[in-house]
Amino acid sequence: MEALRGQDPAVIGEFTLLARLGAGGMGRVYLGRSPGGTRAAVKVIREDIAEEPGALARFRREVATVRAVRSPFTANLISASLDASPYWLATEYVPGPTLLRALRDGPLAPEACRGLLAALAEGLAAVHAQGVVHRDLKPHNVILAPNGPRLIDFGIARTADQTQLTRTGQAPGTPGYTAPEVLLGAEAGPAADVFALGATLAAAATGRAPYGGGEWPAVSYRVVHGEVDVADVDPWLAALIRACVAREPADRPTPADVVRRCAVSRSLTDLPTYRALQALAEQAPHDLPTATAAGLVPPTPTTTGRGRRRQITAAALAVTALTTTVALWLGTRDDGTAPGDDTAGGTQANGGGTTSSGVQGGEGGDGGEEATASGVRGGGEEVDGDETPTRIVETNPVRDYWDGSRCVGEDTQTEARLLFDVARDGNEVSVSFGHNDDFGSLEPPFLVTATVKPPHDIDPGTGRPIEGLFPNMGFGYVSDAWDVATDGHAQLTYPDDFPEAIPLTNDPGAWTVLFYAVEGPQNYVRIACSGFTVE
Repeated sequence: MEALRGQDPAVIGEFTLLARLGAGGMGRVYLGRSPGGTRAAVKVIREDIAEEPGALARFRREVATVRAVRSPFTANLISASLDASPYWLATEYVPGPTLLRALRDGPLAPEACRGLLAALAEGLAAVHAQGVVHRDLKPHNVILAPNGPRLIDFGIARTADQTQLTRTGQAPGTPGYTAPEVLLGAEAGPAADVFALGATLAAAATGRAPYGGGEWPAVSYRVVHGEVDVADVDPWLAALIRACVAREPADRPTPADVVRRCAVSRSLTDLPTYRALQALAEQAPHDLPTATAAGLVPPTPTTTGRGRRRQITAAALAVTALTTTVALWLGTRDDGTAPGDDTAGGTQANGGGTTSSGVQGGEGGDGGEEATASGVRGGGEEVDGDETPTRIVETNPVRDYWDGSRCVGEDTQTEARLLFDVARDGNEVSVSFGHNDDFGSLEPPFLVTATVKPPHDIDPGTGRPIEGLFPNMGFGYVSDAWDVATDGHAQLTYPDDFPEAIPLTNDPGAWTVLFYAVEGPQNYVRIACSGFTVE
């Protein structure tokens, strides 16, 4: 939970805002209070992407899905506004830590794992009964509430009659929790949620990534060809987890079968080990005076509920994005090992960008990323006549990475008219790019931005890696955009020119630097990849 900032609204719809709960590629999530005193998680789509048809369609789909799913196992919809900007939805505020937060202190006790498995399976059964597939169940998206666990984040969930909006070549979900058939191109059905349930319980029972760490190709390969990690888990629980993550969807039990096989005799909320987890939850204010006294609300907010409308005027760039599917990575190399897996069994690593764990109301987007794209200045953006920052928005997993000697991942569209250079000097990195005079002129504006991402998922509260659950598939830290046609060569320095960046020494390993040609917040293409290693 974070304090509101000057640019945050004071009111959204009927809700007075008390704090920030988190952020993601689609927008921000706030703690709000209704006139009658009900607390809500209020998710607001960013105005600078609200005019993007794909982004608004995904948000409308999320609202429809949350409205369809009314269950004691989810955060139910309270209200929404989809007619005019700002677009927002409000769901019940659910107090309690996420399962991901709880696992930072080690695995759950066996009895708590059994109760959690039964409760989550019961929740999935209720969701599936309403024709909805969650598609992104994982420790991030489970809140351990005082009255029992809740499933959150239906940002990439789908009902049976909804159109597929995930981009071609992009599997929905999170590596290690996405079912093999989905990685290989099949539609995510109820059985895929059962797979994610089993993987989530493997993480809960061991405190480790269910299919090990490493980069996304290695993790995905082990999902398809390997075995889930249930070493040292109670044999009965290990057997049920293995059944849930069976390779063939037809071989997995239904959620009702899982509940029956758990045969719990005691409510999860009655277990002392579960109740003790409530101490990990942040204390949320109940009203505006309390929030103000806690420093979460500025004494004099500077914006209103509608915010400011932004108009992006950057010209189109003549570049075409090339993508490859995760299925291309799921074969073996000539030596028989998994692509991207250069150690026996892989190394434990974490995933993408700067995340806010436990964001309520859902920040999955397509591909389930939970990262915030930090301040990028767009060369042609105007608000009320003044130039203001524009942001490229992370709408899908970023699958390119630096392996210590070269870039690996999806195809990158080469832009021969530009020159790029990355050089590390101690605790700083020089990141430069500009026009290559040997290849003709550029038509202005020609916007380019750079991103620098650490090898592991970073806890925004500590600035250090979150212990080993996900490979890195986020933006990382994002520079201001630069018009290389007008302003010439850009000479940037990490961390100074990358907002919210962490020191290099906080996360040793192979760091990735990606360059993007930018047309709009959700319209950009990778044009170069490089990296460096921090010992």
